[in-house]
Amino acid sequence: MKGVHFLVAFLFLALASSFASASDPSPLQDFCVALNDTKNAVFVNGKFCKDPKLAKAEDFFFSGLNMPGNTSNQLGSKVTPVNVEQVAGLNTLGISLARIDFAPYGGLNPPHTHPRATEGLIHFQFNIGNTNAIAFAGLSSQNPGVITIANAVFGSNPPINPDVLAKAFQLDKNVVKYLQSKFWWDNN
Repeated sequence: MKGVHFLVAFLFLALASSFASASDPSPLQDFCVALNDTKNAVFVNGKFCKDPKLAKAEDFFFSGLNMPGNTSNQLGSKVTPVNVEQVAGLNTLGISLARIDFAPYGGLNPPHTHPRATEGLIHFQFNIGNTNAIAFAGLSSQNPGVITIANAVFGSNPPINPDVLAKAFQLDKNVVKYLQSKFWWDNN
C-alpha cells in the first residue's frame, strides 16, 4: 500500500511540475551599443544604449589595427586605441585594446597609468631593438583613460608650484622650471 501512495504522489508531482516555469520573462541584455543621441535611449555605465534591435555589425567593428602608426615624433611611438569611442559595441563589456607602434632604437610609450582599468600601476614600454616593434595591449575597461606621468607632473594646468616639485624630486628649482617649460601643451 505504501508503494501505491508513493507512486500516486510521484505522478501528482510530475504532472504539477509540468505546469511550472522557472525562467526569466525577458533575458538579460548581452550588449549595450553606445549611442550619443539620448532620445529614446537608456543610460548604462557612462553611455546611452541603442535599442538592441537596431544594432549593426559595424557597431562591433574597427578597421586599422593592421596599419602601422606614424612613429615620426619626439617619442618614437604611436598608440592606436580601440575603446568605446571607436567601437560603440564595447559599451558595458569592460574591455578595450590598443596597438602601440615603436620606432627602432628607443621608441617609447612613456610612463603612464590607466585610471579606469586594473592595469593602473605606472608602466611604460621601450623598444631596445634596431627594428620597428609593435605591441597589442588588452585593458579591463571600455574606457580605461591614460595619464602620462610627465605631462601630469610637469605640464599640469595650473602648474604645480616649482618649490613643491623641487623638494619632491630633490631637484634644483631651475631644473623644475626647465622641465615645466617643455610641457606647455594641453594634457587632456
